[in-house]
Amino acid sequence: MTETSMDSSLGFSIPGRNARGRIVRVGPVLNEILEAHAYPDSLAKLLGEALILSALFGSTLKEAGGQLTIQAQTQNGVVELLVVDYRGGELRGYLRYDADRFAEAPADPSLFALFGQGYLAITFDQALTGERYQGIVPLEGASLAEAAEHYFVQSEQIPSLLRIAVNKDPAGNWIAGGMLLQHLAEGEEGRERLHVRLDHPEWEHVRTLGETVTGEELTNRALNLEAVIWRLFHDEGEVRVVPGTPLTKGCRCDPAHIRQVIGQFSADEHAEMADADGIIRVNCEFCTKSFSMEVSEL
Repeated sequence: MTETSMDSSLGFSIPGRNARGRIVRVGPVLNEILEAHAYPDSLAKLLGEALILSALFGSTLKEAGGQLTIQAQTQNGVVELLVVDYRGGELRGYLRYDADRFAEAPADPSLFALFGQGYLAITFDQALTGERYQGIVPLEGASLAEAAEHYFVQSEQIPSLLRIAVNKDPAGNWIAGGMLLQHLAEGEEGRERLHVRLDHPEWEHVRTLGETVTGEELTNRALNLEAVIWRLFHDEGEVRVVPGTPLTKGCRCDPAHIRQVIGQFSADEHAEMADADGIIRVNCEFCTKSFSMEVSEL
């Protein structure tokens, strides 16, 4: 088996079981994203889980340049907004939270404690066709992974299994891993997918094997991704593995683009945006960079 990099995704399929999967792991990239924000550990772990979700879902996009965005929002929870997206192997994300409510939350808050009555929106943007597809489901379950499983059952009608683990080592370094399994009964690529039964015996077999994966396996730096797949499905007749895709931290806060966007507003609006020194300041929520421009330059 070939070694895969730390920040990467790997696709696989089990033809004899009409199943496909995706497994990802991020370390340095996750640290780089989290270092831009001083999140408490429980919120950093939540963002790490969301980034793994975006990598798992986004890496299934077939069109180059397509984008996957996941947004979780609530009106009465600790976390007011969480946004992550994936495009071409690039990951970015941030969250906004109420510090007072967080101070009152348990040390290890549940999903309900963090979001209350919230929802999860998953948006696929296709680059070539310009088409957009969005599914929205309630934030229910013990984790974001469980809420996302509900999305696939309700919106896609595809039986799915999600497993995600996010850990922080004694040195303060974060690492996260995840796996997505899906059943494609009578629905291999190139053929029309017929009705998918949630209790199909082939899917039950694959799901049972997938459920044995541990958080330690998903986040073990010494265990490459192909080895994890082999541990789970080595008894299957054939397992096809797709070459891994590297994952990187990405942000699209281009100064020229920001200036172009601001330049489309009127002179009166520029005056309202500017501070006492006549400078408009724009902050990127994803990477926390700040951009400034003088009104006179516009």
